[in-house]
Amino acid sequence: MSALQNILSRLVETPLIFDGAMGTMIYDKGVFIQTCYDELCLTSPGLVREIHEQYAKAGAEVLETNSFGANRIKLRPYGLAEKVAEINRAAVKLARQAAGQDLYVAGSVGPCTQGGQVIAGGEIAEVEAAFREQVKALAGEGVDLVILETFSDLKELQLAARIAREEGVPVLASFAVDEEGETAAGTPAEKLAAALEADPHVDAIGLNCGTGPAGMYEALLKILPVVSKPVVVMPNAGMPRTVGGRTLYLANPEYFTEYAKKFIELGVRGIGGCCGSTPEHIATAARAVRGLSGVRRHIEVVSRRPAPAQQNIIPTAEKSRLAAKMFSGRKVTSVEILPPRASDFSNMLAKVRRCHEAGIDAINIPDGPRASARVSPMITALVILKEVGIEPVVHYCCRDRNLIGMQSDLLGGYAVGLTNYLIITGDPPKLGNCPEATGVFDVDAIGLTKVVSNLNAGWDIGGSPVDPPTGILIGVGANPCAVDLEREIDRYFQKIEAGAEFAITQPVFDAEALLRFLDRVERYAKRIPVLAGVWPLLSYRNAEFMNNEVPGVVVPQEILRRMAGCGSGDESRHAGIEIARTICAEIHDRVAGFQVSAPLNNVEIALAVLGKSEG
Repeated sequence: MSALQNILSRLVETPLIFDGAMGTMIYDKGVFIQTCYDELCLTSPGLVREIHEQYAKAGAEVLETNSFGANRIKLRPYGLAEKVAEINRAAVKLARQAAGQDLYVAGSVGPCTQGGQVIAGGEIAEVEAAFREQVKALAGEGVDLVILETFSDLKELQLAARIAREEGVPVLASFAVDEEGETAAGTPAEKLAAALEADPHVDAIGLNCGTGPAGMYEALLKILPVVSKPVVVMPNAGMPRTVGGRTLYLANPEYFTEYAKKFIELGVRGIGGCCGSTPEHIATAARAVRGLSGVRRHIEVVSRRPAPAQQNIIPTAEKSRLAAKMFSGRKVTSVEILPPRASDFSNMLAKVRRCHEAGIDAINIPDGPRASARVSPMITALVILKEVGIEPVVHYCCRDRNLIGMQSDLLGGYAVGLTNYLIITGDPPKLGNCPEATGVFDVDAIGLTKVVSNLNAGWDIGGSPVDPPTGILIGVGANPCAVDLEREIDRYFQKIEAGAEFAITQPVFDAEALLRFLDRVERYAKRIPVLAGVWPLLSYRNAEFMNNEVPGVVVPQEILRRMAGCGSGDESRHAGIEIARTICAEIHDRVAGFQVSAPLNNVEIALAVLGKSEG
């Protein structure tokens, strides 16, 4: 066993990245499927070690040994039954060579039976002996974890778990499910998970193989409510398809990664890949998962009250024109316009002037939307304020700057007249056009909200007085369609306690979901105005992109079908405007106003949604 932190405590602390498929990689390197892949640890050690090294380079933190079928029963047809110990020891050594001192090595153990089979009474002794022989070799060579994977028979899985535990090694018991959420033996995922939760020989529960990311997601929704042990997910790279006589898995790394992030949001503690996954899948997922705010440790920010002698605290309603209108109970409107990619502001300013003339209250300026590099939103907002006079709302995310830089920006922005801010955690860099960039995330949106609230109370991040205090209007994000709604609501309340004064939601395509969210949060003792985010769709392709690629956005199937039925671009655009108008009408009485995005910076579409243009 390595000198690393115990893998179970590490799983609880922050999610771990497991590697991807071994068999897929071996096959791609030209080894026929009739070959015993486990024996390659002896006959082609360089090939196996190279695959481990590729996964280590991709960012995997746990490398699985090439020993899935290295038990006496599975090796017997190849005439290799007497090489069980030799193959398994070699498998661990090869993985350890690639892992070094920084990565974990997990011993891979597959079932002795074929998928869907159940151990017969007379087979139990033979199967038990086979598992004991293999696990003893893996444990003796010092694996950090035994992964019992792709099982379908609960009885066999629990037998293997007991044997592994007797060898003193942590046990991850993983089973395979199909798209219906059942094992090949017909057991519902939640029933099997509940049995493993109660099994004292099982330390962590896993789902692997059998289905792709989407199917795995549905199974997770069923098993997470019945387990408290750490859960590890390793889906296939989509469902297999036969192309030209070859079995391929068609889920690309980006699709795979979108689900990896959703798994983490649900509370999964480990992410990896099974059949069809490659180092590219793992590399893409690893960058995105490590960039998620919830995976990082944040600096703890203490909320401070105004000093007793502090007399010049600015009331919320007096912080800006937007605040005055919002807190008077009148509906406010804003249009979101992207900062330019280059230094020429003329085209953007023409659109801003059009909004100002139409009576829009504010212009929202995103901060590196989807982690893309554009002109600084603060500089953009300052130009808008000086050249047009309409108030900007500056989106400020925690991704790109450390805490010192953020405070400096906020103090400087306020000093030159930028008073309205939307505090957001920010998308991980992998989503953008510079995926190798790192995310800072000293704090998340809750922590930064505390920082700004402290500045408003006359204190900086070091506890020194700020005189005069700032009068920043603090906005925060809200997601009525979050994967884990309970977590989202809890974070929403934490943002209010941290000092949030208003909220803007993710684009709303499901009015009922927003109303349900408002029903929940309005019961809270402290309430803040909520502006509904609205995105007029341009096409079916745009609707699909929003639904599949934009974190936190859900487009209902009926809207997808409506957009799919549109013919021309004009028809699609008008349908998108009409859908947005209908949503606004349904929620009008429950929100403080609307923040309408201008797709492709076409402000006429946004104004049409608000009834200020024909579109």
